Amino acid sequence: MDFRSLSAAAALGGASLLSLTAPVQAQAPVPAAQVRALNLARNTAVSENGGLTVYRPQPCMFNTSNGGGECLISNTAQGFTFKFLGGKPGWPENGSDPTTETEIQIAPNGRSVNQIIYNGSPR
Repeated sequence: MDFRSLSAAAALGGASLLSLTAPVQAQAPVPAAQVRALNLARNTAVSENGGLTVYRPQPCMFNTSNGGGECLISNTAQGFTFKFLGGKPGWPENGSDPTTETEIQIAPNGRSVNQIIYNGSPR
């Protein structure tokens, strides 16, 4: 905002500069159990698919601040269910096709794998 804009804002009869900006919405914190579940699901898929030297999960599986974002397909009393693609390192960045799809359910406390529902070619 330049000096003229500040002068114009002051001329509005005491309107504060804060009222001229868009409101910022706070994001609710992701529960610790959900972050643990995301990390466990991601690490399990990495192990099941040969390790980080040959496999990388979809970027949403690294999105801890959003609890997995689009990869989290269910959060019920049975646990957290994640469904995501994976492939060779760099596949999302270089436009390569994913080679693997994983669907996995993690316990509600985020500390154990309930079930690997699917881990194979993309369906």
